[in-house]
Amino acid sequence: MTDGIVAPMFTTDAPVTLIGAGAAADADLAEARAHAPRVVAADGGAGRALAAGLMPEAVFGDFDSLDTATRRAIPEARLHHVAEQETTDFDKALRHIAAPLVLGVGFLGERLDHLLAAQTVLARRAERRCLLIGGADLVFLCPPELSLDLPEGSRVSLYPLAEVRGRSAGLFWPIDGLTFAPGGVIGTSNRVTGGAVRLSMEAPAMLVILPRAALGAAVRALGAPGPAWPAP
Repeated sequence: MTDGIVAPMFTTDAPVTLIGAGAAADADLAEARAHAPRVVAADGGAGRALAAGLMPEAVFGDFDSLDTATRRAIPEARLHHVAEQETTDFDKALRHIAAPLVLGVGFLGERLDHLLAAQTVLARRAERRCLLIGGADLVFLCPPELSLDLPEGSRVSLYPLAEVRGRSAGLFWPIDGLTFAPGGVIGTSNRVTGGAVRLSMEAPAMLVILPRAALGAAVRALGAPGPAWPAP
């Protein structure tokens, strides 16, 4: 499997909207671009971008879902073919983008296998800060430290992808002293007690799942300076 440090093909100091081939409403794209105006695409997501009137600055993938008309419409210099078949197009794109934050649209669709694969990529590429936008939820990998400004009563779900421990403040059910694991303790449907929610994790293995209305708060939190997970 392709892993380790990869030289980025697209580098920017601004947040990036990454468009996938899955279902995404125009409102999803507009909201993402309000926070991250630069647009790139993962393989067939390029067609979704063009349909919304957006010309991606870069397209990554093995191009097995990039139709001929879409490929001809995009300048050749913007097409970055990644030939290997061991990873998803989302992985191929994310590992080649160097940006302070990536907002992914079109990766949390109807297919469960695609959704689970996307969560795996978030952990595998932990050094990349990436937030995936779905119809009702947001999901991202918790960085080493995170501070979220959310209304009292807001839902905060934590789901471990491997064994992981952490600490919290501002949650109705604190996580201090707990060992989370996929086959053990999980943290769905926690809620905010008031004030800032602060999380710290010992390893890059905890997903944070928030309501869609928390997008602005999540973008601000992930864009704030702070420690990052090292590249593998």
